[in-house]
This record gives sequence, structure tokens and C-alpha cells, in this order.
Amino acid sequence: MLAPLELHQTSFTRIASWKQMKLLSVNVGLPRDIEWKGKLVRTSIFKAPMQRRVRVAQLNLDGDQQSDLSVHGGIDKAVYAYPSEHYPSWRQELPGIDLPHGIFGENFTTEGLVEETVHIGDRFRIGSAHFVVTQPRMPCFKLGIRFNRPDMVKRFLQSGRAGFYLAVLVEGEVTAGDSIEFLARGENGITVADIISLYRTDATNQELLRRATELASLPKAWRDYFRKRLWNPDD
Repeated sequence: MLAPLELHQTSFTRIASWKQMKLLSVNVGLPRDIEWKGKLVRTSIFKAPMQRRVRVAQLNLDGDQQSDLSVHGGIDKAVYAYPSEHYPSWRQELPGIDLPHGIFGENFTTEGLVEETVHIGDRFRIGSAHFVVTQPRMPCFKLGIRFNRPDMVKRFLQSGRAGFYLAVLVEGEVTAGDSIEFLARGENGITVADIISLYRTDATNQELLRRATELASLPKAWRDYFRKRLWNPDD
């Protein structure tokens, strides 16, 4: 009989076996001032791919810096990962727009990881660094700045193609082309897509909401938000 960790690894392998899990691009950017609707806005959403190994620290990558720490960055949002699998859909929806890796503000453009199969609390090794999945990305108006489209935030949220944040468990170095190694499955079996669904439309799924409030790997702000949506929070 397989041990619990072996079962988790076997399950994940079956889900992701059709495509190797890989880091396709490492993207970083520093704050810059952009004029938007007649005002100067400071943003770090403009990322460029790095052609070298990049140091990963607890709060960000070398050469990367968040602009507004009230909504970006921190231990639970140290690294933003975005599935390359979403790029073809965006190219169909946004014809004529160049979509290089990093355009969604992601630090990691990945292959083989999507919201429907990645669980909150999943742990991975990339290069010499270890990561844990913490939450989906909720876009702010600066995504509209990046695309010069005010409707981009709504499009992004409605698409469900949100990507996800990673906390850094072990600092190290990464580079484009590194394999992504699955280490452990997150608790409670809640995927990134489940959290997105609960946030967007699925408040009637009280059983899933309750499980989300008990998900230790999910940041407290998310757990508190879902708890307020429970019909009987003290049961």
C-alpha cells in the first residue's frame, strides 16, 4: 500500500503527466511612474524576462520590487506565477496585442500547472528554492494600465485565468528552463480554481466555504472573508 505522500505524488503525477512541469520564464521589474487617466501612477506590473539565474528571497526576487505594499507583496505574495497554458486564449481574445512572457505581471511563467489542478498548500521545488501555493491573484486597475485597456481587470477576473501566488519556504535561485518538482499536496483538497469560484459566484456552496475557512495555507484575510459568507458561521 502507498504511503499518504506517495498517494499524493501519484495523484498529482496523473494530473500533470500529460505535460512536464517547467519554469518557462523568470520575469522581474522595478517601480515606474506611468501616466494613467491624467494622473501619475506608480506600478511594478511591467516585467521583463531574465536570461540568468535569479535569487529568490523571502519577500521577492532579485531585481523585482512591489510598488504598493498595501495590496501587493508580503510573505504570502512573494512570487506570482501564471500558467503559459492561458496565453493562447488571451491571444485569441486580444488579437493584435503582443503578449510576451511577464505581460500579466507574473514573476514565473509556468508550464504544466493550472488553477484546476493546483491546490492551495501545494509545495514545489524550482531550482534550489521551495515554494507553497497560497492564493489566486485578484487583479487591480494596474492590469488595465499594462494593457492600456480599462476593461482588462473585468475580463481577467471573469476568465478565471488568474494564476496564483507563492510563498517562499526555502530561499534559493531559479532560472528559465528549471523543472518544477512536486513535493507535497495541500490539505483539504481545495484548488486555486475553487477559491476563484467561491469569490466570484459560488457563495451557495456552504460546505466548500466552510472548508476554505479552515484552510491553514490560505491567508487569514481570505479565510475571514469566506467566514463572513457562511450562513451559520458558528455551527
